[in-house]
Amino acid sequence: MARRYRVQNSGSMASPWRRRRMCVIHADGPAPAALDRVSGRGAIVRSNIETQCGARVTLVHPSAGEIAAEVHAVSDAGIELSFAGDETAVAFALTAIASDMTRAN
Repeated sequence: MARRYRVQNSGSMASPWRRRRMCVIHADGPAPAALDRVSGRGAIVRSNIETQCGARVTLVHPSAGEIAAEVHAVSDAGIELSFAGDETAVAFALTAIASDMTRAN
């Protein structure tokens, strides 16, 4: 008989198999950012950068490269970014997720 396991969703994409890579967010200048969630439509990052909704920024991931984004929301939970949702955005998200799942040597 197969065992069943319950998957708990803590609301964050980070888990024991996913490392949080430090990224850089460029608005008026560069600032460090921790990538919490990412998809082809956008991302949530934690950063000490001060920005406003509607601002255009660039998110740089060490493995996925860089992507243009728009600030959709700013809250205590982080900065919500919106991507174009095109093939480039999906490729960025998949590369970021895959690289974050890879163990460091």
